[in-house]
Amino acid sequence: MDANASDLTRQYRDRFPIFDNRAYINSCSQGALAREVRQAYIEYLDGLEEYGSLWETWVGIQEQVRGELARTFACDTGEVAITSCASSAVSAIASCFDFTGPKNTIVTTSLEFPTIGQIWHAQEQRGARVVHVPAGPDNRLFVDDLMAAVDDSTALVSVTHVCYRNGAMTDIAAIVEAAHARGVPVLVDAYQSVGAVPLDFHKIGADFLVGGALKYMLSCPGVGFALANAATTAEFIPQTTGWFAARDIFAMDIYDFDPAKDARRFESGTPNVPSLYAANSGIRLLNEIGVDRAWNVSKELHTQLRIGIEDLGGRVVTPAGENEHGPMIAFASTDEHALVAALGEDGVVVSSRDGNVRISPHFYNNTDDIHAALSSLAKHKHLLA
Repeated sequence: MDANASDLTRQYRDRFPIFDNRAYINSCSQGALAREVRQAYIEYLDGLEEYGSLWETWVGIQEQVRGELARTFACDTGEVAITSCASSAVSAIASCFDFTGPKNTIVTTSLEFPTIGQIWHAQEQRGARVVHVPAGPDNRLFVDDLMAAVDDSTALVSVTHVCYRNGAMTDIAAIVEAAHARGVPVLVDAYQSVGAVPLDFHKIGADFLVGGALKYMLSCPGVGFALANAATTAEFIPQTTGWFAARDIFAMDIYDFDPAKDARRFESGTPNVPSLYAANSGIRLLNEIGVDRAWNVSKELHTQLRIGIEDLGGRVVTPAGENEHGPMIAFASTDEHALVAALGEDGVVVSSRDGNVRISPHFYNNTDDIHAALSSLAKHKHLLA
């Protein structure tokens, strides 16, 4: 690693106690727990124990999270909706569409995480038609292939930024430009890239972007979000709602539907308050570090991983081109579950999907972690495909 990357890792690594015991390289499943994020849970419990109901404090924490997310993605706070998970965010967005008319088609891909495909197919009960555009054998998606499926019936293009199976990354800006030229809005599932890859919401140009805080954003389950472009989404009003989506949360009006005018209209009921405390601490730490600096660390470790795996005779299934892969390196295995378990026994934590083992470094990882992974893989070469 170059000096700047090494300095960043050294500066922050001791905030993550897990590295005292093992090489944790599994941020694509769950980010490592920072000491300050653990302390945030304690702060919540201390307040609950001493004061009981702290609604003004809790709402304030939610607004702090909103501000940190806006900072991460260089957007306005009014463009950020905070939800319990990405699924809730997508379901709220889906409820905006009327599929009984001529615009009844959702164009999506073969790369989507299950929640995305399942939510869109659930809309078939409301008249939707769902089209999946196949990606290439390495899970790269090409703009022309996607746009060939778009026609006058298309209500939305829904596309993942980074494939959860092997880390292939899609050129979202090109897709947005092409879809908008046809008058079609775009939803981006960026769960596998948020916090790891620098994303400027307005530069991407997407109408909606969804994600969650538990992976590279250093937080926990229980906090998802949707970014809604203020310039293009004002007419989308969800039917899935709750009292935190109201224009005035504390109006307590049961005789009217008066949703917020900004992205809060995509929110729902009482938020997951303990997770908000953790998310506020984790995302604030990430913003202190800077996603661009974190990405520079990860990219160096990706190169080291790729070379090491190939030297062992392994087959890396993640595209190698610049801007063609996200924050994970995946490689084929004859038994991915056995290999993940074997690595775990050697103190190396990774995960698997679709026959591939996934290694996903973040700014807190270093070359020692990569050496540990490669040394373990050398012991278990018979499980490489």
